[in-house]
Order: sequence, then structure tokens, then C-alpha cells
Amino acid sequence: MKEQLTEEKVFKDPVHHYIYVQDQTIWDLINTNEFQRLRRIRQLGTSYLTFHGAEHSRFSHSLGVYEITRKIISQFERNGYPDWPVGERLVSLCAALLHDIGHGPFSHSLEEVFDTDHEEWTCKILLEDTGINRVLREVSEDFPDKVAAVIQKKYPQPIVVSLISSQMDADRMDYLLRDAYFTGVNYGTFDLERILRVLRPHKGQIVVKESGMHAVEHYLMSRYQMYWQIYFHPVTRSSEIILRQIFRRAQELYVGGYVFEWMPAPLKGLLHNQLSVDDYLKLDEALVQTVFMQWQEESDPLLSDLCDRFLNRKLYKYVTIENPDETLLNEISECFSSIGMNPDYHMEIDFPFDLPYDVYRPDKKEGEKREKAPILLLLGEDEISEISAKSDIVRSITGLHQGQYHLYYPEEPLKESVHLLSEPLKKLFKLE
Repeated sequence: MKEQLTEEKVFKDPVHHYIYVQDQTIWDLINTNEFQRLRRIRQLGTSYLTFHGAEHSRFSHSLGVYEITRKIISQFERNGYPDWPVGERLVSLCAALLHDIGHGPFSHSLEEVFDTDHEEWTCKILLEDTGINRVLREVSEDFPDKVAAVIQKKYPQPIVVSLISSQMDADRMDYLLRDAYFTGVNYGTFDLERILRVLRPHKGQIVVKESGMHAVEHYLMSRYQMYWQIYFHPVTRSSEIILRQIFRRAQELYVGGYVFEWMPAPLKGLLHNQLSVDDYLKLDEALVQTVFMQWQEESDPLLSDLCDRFLNRKLYKYVTIENPDETLLNEISECFSSIGMNPDYHMEIDFPFDLPYDVYRPDKKEGEKREKAPILLLLGEDEISEISAKSDIVRSITGLHQGQYHLYYPEEPLKESVHLLSEPLKKLFKLE
């Protein structure tokens, strides 16, 4: 096993102030090509088109998750808690650092269109012949498998998994604070230091001292606010819709035999659903945006227009629809077709419950693939209680569903053809 660094490395960070690296393995992982690629992938996807400061990368987020995990483990070790398993420090730190290594450009939109999974790509990058795999194998031959097992939530020590993947894990705590900082909002902040002080290892899981319940309530309320004000912002949803439509149109054209003026090999593999790890690692947002710039000149007018809209922020407008019944949607679709619009691409009903964010759930949701451990309070010496059983505040936001249906559409063709619209549609689109 590698030794610790002779001199501690320090990253200056706007959220945690300093990020400390003491292990040679961690330092070597940070310096791999695969980890450096995360500098070229934004943490919040298309949110920079809504909040201009949201340019932070998955690189900085991954360092932040590592640092929170390091602080938690250091607290456990410093206090000598017997329920923290000795020898799990390095695998925990590596999993924290590498948990997002498989994200692609504009990852969640890309995953939705091409039915991929960033966690599957993460494990491929850990286990196949990559720089990261070589660094991990220097620890031991089976070490890449151990880190992958943490990512897959199959590691034999559940407490290690819960550090990285639970309803109050290092991943969530970092992205809440980081996303709030870079979007310029205040309501995503919470007392991280207080939470770290009240965490305890207990019988194979991480729990919170009862005295820390109010700090956790604050954390969950911050999640609630970020959920609706940032992650589900309707303008961001518009940019995500256009992005998905670009990918969908490009794949439709590619499968139909359309000859693109420019098509780099990694993107061709993506459209063809045949990507090697090497090609996947060549996909970053710089490449995708360069491709979109070229595709503005393609002969397909729909693809060209969509790319122009995304690059130059000519986003779809939206109206709120109380009850999007089939009769109304058919009327809108027929109207759009009659004035030369393509209903398959120029109208989309959106209800914001498909993003990989949630506020808090005490139990696994029916049909959910990945279970996130609930937040548990330690009452006294040995009694455990799920937090919503003790907190009125948490109970009030558990399972809370709100939101509105939005219809997204390009405004310009409607304005040009307003005389052809029925009076109800003029009213709906505010074109009276």
C-alpha cells in the first residue's frame, strides 16, 4: 500500500476554504486524465443558462465530496468510535473522490435520451484499463473492485456506502452548498460543521445525535428550497428540453442515413449506442458544444435551429397548464402542424419530477432501483428513530409534491401566425 505524502497538498476552495490531501493514492487519482476530464463537465448541466454563475465543474464537486468524507472519517477516528470499521478509510475516500467519474457532458439529459447510466460508466472506468484503474491496483489487485462495490452499493460494510450514498451523504451536502454558492442564492446554505460534529457510527450505519436534529432540519429545508428554486427552475427545464431534442434529432437523422457535414467519432458512437470507455472519456462539454456550433450549418433545418437556440440561448417559452387533457393537447398539436411547426419537437409538456433530486423520503419508493438510507437519530445510548418520526418539520416536507404542468414551445412562429390561432389558444399563449 502506498504511503502518505511527504508534504500535504492543499486546494483552495470557495465552499470548504481548504481541501487537504494526505494520501499518495488520492493525489495520483486526482492527476489522472479521467479525473482531470471532470474539469470540462459542469456540475449543474444547463443551469448556467439560467444562473450565469453556475459554471462550477464536477471536478470541484468531487473534491468537495472527498473533503467532507475525509472530515467525517477523521472525526470518527479522532474520537475512537468503536463502530467505525478500522481499515475502511482509503476505500471510502477513493469512492467519495471518484463517485462522479462516469458523468458525461450534460449528463442527465444525455442519459435520458440514450438510456445510459453514469454509475455504470463509473464502474467501467474503475475496472477497465484506465489510469484510475492502474492507480487503484497499486493499492491491491482487488482494490478497484472494492471501490466499484461502494459505488454499486454492494460493499460488505454498509456504513461505507452510506457516507457516499444516503439521504444525508457527503455528495448531497457538498452539492447543496456548492450549487447555492455558484448560483448566488442564500437558501441552500446550512450548518455543515454542526452536522459533521453530531454524526456517529452506530451498528454498521451512520446516525445523528438527537441534539443535532435541528441542524438536519435546516439541511432538509435547504434541500427543499434548492429543489424548487434551482433544480426545477422552469427556464433551466427549457434549456434541458432543447438539449434533449438536439440529441434525439441527431440520433433520428443518423439512424435514418442522413450524412452529417461533421461527426466526430465519439459522438457517432454515442448516437449508435456503441461506445468504448476510451471514446466515452473523449466526450466532454467542450466537444459537444463545438459539435453544436458546426451543426448550426447542417442542411436539416430542425437540427440547425435547435443548435442555434441552445448555443445562443433562444429558449422555448412556457405557459402553465392546469389540466393538460388529451383534447387540449390534440388541439395545440393540430394548430402547430397547421402553421408549419413540428409538434414532436416544438411542444413538450413538462412536470418536474424526473430529475435525480428529492427532498426526503423515510422509506424506499416503490419501484425505485437505488435505495437511499434514511436519516436516523440516536436517542440516548442505543435507541434509533427515523427523523420524520421525531420532527414535525421533516414530516411536513416528506413526500410533499407540488409543481405545475408547463407547456414549452418556440414563441416566434406563433407570433407570426397569431391570426390563425383560435381565441382560446391566443389566450393560452398570451397573444391576445
